[in-house]
Amino acid sequence: MEKEKSEEFYSRLKEQLLDSTKWPSNYLYKFIVPTDEERIGQINNIFNNTGAVIESKKSKKGTYTSISITVHLDSPDEVIAKYKEVSEVEGVISL
Repeated sequence: MEKEKSEEFYSRLKEQLLDSTKWPSNYLYKFIVPTDEERIGQINNIFNNTGAVIESKKSKKGTYTSISITVHLDSPDEVIAKYKEVSEVEGVISL
């Protein structure tokens, strides 16, 4: 059931990106992850060698870290592929 939901979400996202954006384009990802160097590193590695600009900021108590990533991509399919890669990181929330 969860897999069907995510596939439905991604196909809707793809339609929205095709309608609203001229490709290639810059895309802004926003994630929240428990503050853990390993998890943050996993996300950074996914965007290594893509020319991405990555900014991270810890929450007030330091429990969570928000990560904003701006990257130039060629198509909605590339956007979705990165979301799927990041979804493998434990505890990550995509905004």
